[in-house]
Amino acid sequence: MPAIQNCICMRVLTLILSIGFLFLICSTILNLGSHFVQAQNSSIIQNNPHNTYIPTTISKRAQEELKNLKPLPAMIKSPKPDDFAAWKKVDVQSNSKDLVRSQKIIGLYKPNITYKKIGGVNVVDIKPKNWSNNGKILVYLHGGGYTQLSANSTAGNAVLVSNTSGLRVISIDYTKAPFSKWNHTINQVLNVIFELYRQGYPLHNIAFFGESAGGGLALGSVLKMRDRGIGMPAAMVVLSPWTDLTLNGDTYFTLKDDDPILTNPESMRDYADAYAIASNQKIPYVSPVYGNFSKGFPPTLIQVGTKEVSLSDSVRLYQALDQSHIPVKLDVYEGMPHVFSTALYDTPESEIALSKMNNFLKEYLK
Repeated sequence: MPAIQNCICMRVLTLILSIGFLFLICSTILNLGSHFVQAQNSSIIQNNPHNTYIPTTISKRAQEELKNLKPLPAMIKSPKPDDFAAWKKVDVQSNSKDLVRSQKIIGLYKPNITYKKIGGVNVVDIKPKNWSNNGKILVYLHGGGYTQLSANSTAGNAVLVSNTSGLRVISIDYTKAPFSKWNHTINQVLNVIFELYRQGYPLHNIAFFGESAGGGLALGSVLKMRDRGIGMPAAMVVLSPWTDLTLNGDTYFTLKDDDPILTNPESMRDYADAYAIASNQKIPYVSPVYGNFSKGFPPTLIQVGTKEVSLSDSVRLYQALDQSHIPVKLDVYEGMPHVFSTALYDTPESEIALSKMNNFLKEYLK
């Protein structure tokens, strides 16, 4: 009997081991299949610490562009808010990179560009090729986290919009943080508007266009114009606007590992602190999402991508404007990164976004 029992036990043990081995094989095959399917349907940005997912639901051209995107130098490691020398150094690096790209766009579209002062502020005056003066002006405020880039290095972005819309664009070369705080920077914008008005451009012939921090600056400047009784422009177009410098939106947490440009939200805190001290960061002129839009605001087009850590800023701005019955459109693009319509200008997605921007401006800038 003991021999029979031992034999039965051995057979049971062998059966259990065989089942376990088969389970392990099946599990391995399923995992390999899953990885194979994932490899077939997606790709990963190489040399990116976040290994950003590239969806197949965007254009092939956009997929290729995403693979080559790199963050601003100060996004990897930002200077402390009051380190003036360090900010100047990263600004030089960022300008150098964007200038090459802008020169390529300028060479492609061949606009007429003039460097001048308006209202004591440096500007870049851009007229598209074969421009016809219709008395309308688009005021452009560039991005760069309030601390980097310039009207010159981002001229290519203004050229893209100018070429699409046929409008004369005035790009304001505002003083960057930490060399200028929010109140002084906004006053520079207002000085340009005052002078344009003096030159014969009423506000109903002016629209604002801004991207990222420049979008936030455009929104904040118009809120201040309204509150001071100056009036407001005919329309606003903002691309991936930075509307909350406190960085409290949901996607600053949920998408922090998925943004190929704004790769480090913590660095953005240094950007914000360089522009405005913490106690000022909920002032609507600094963080427009906290503004009271029931007092009135221009019709606004917001364009943003789903691969942006600051996506919540656009969603919250849209809700704030819509709840105040302001004409507003939230135009969201699948798998697109920060300021994609200018950053990824050679893609179908950018072409669509620029076309919609042009239609919006034509509707309200009459």
